[in-house]
Amino acid sequence: MTCKVLKEVFFTAEAVPLRPAVFLDRDGTLNEEVDYLWREEDLRLLPGVPQALAALRQAGFVLVVVTNQSGVARGFFEPADVERLHAAMQRRLQAAGAALDAFYFCPHHPTTGRPPYVQDCACRKGRPGMLLQAAADLHLDLAASYMIGDKEADLQAGVAAGCRPLLVLTGYGAESLRRLRHQGVEPCVFADLAAAAHAILNGGCPPASTAS
Repeated sequence: MTCKVLKEVFFTAEAVPLRPAVFLDRDGTLNEEVDYLWREEDLRLLPGVPQALAALRQAGFVLVVVTNQSGVARGFFEPADVERLHAAMQRRLQAAGAALDAFYFCPHHPTTGRPPYVQDCACRKGRPGMLLQAAADLHLDLAASYMIGDKEADLQAGVAAGCRPLLVLTGYGAESLRRLRHQGVEPCVFADLAAAAHAILNGGCPPASTAS
């Protein structure tokens, strides 16, 4: 079955040269982790997130959310519910001068749920499909870009797309870090999005295009 990435793009990419991006996981990175979040009243942005996004945006990064939402496949909510939640998040961030450029979400699960969403797709992180689609849509320079998230799948997607992956310890980040270290992997890790953004903006974490 062909994989269709569901997206909401707010950035016009016509006649724009390649630009660096920060790809952002949603739950546990931008907002508090809530199982199968879809109601606006349950949406709580993490401390420092609007300020971090505003600083990245001011520095010229395109800001793109890429999020797995298997609750659609499982029948817990519909794609339109995800889009409404993203619109609510965008309103809150716009009010803080931190608007996002695009949201991409994968509604699939490889083994569980209802058709047509049960499929082994290319867009579910840790595969890079959403990042690659965003790069094509928005004319992004993947080698100069970052992927920030709290799970191994976020880092895997970033590496597969050619971005620099950064782990945050919010959400499931601490658990992810323990598992990665048990596997002998030492990721680039930060306390939260604000700390990761500070490192990006101050040269503490070079992109894949310049990292050794």
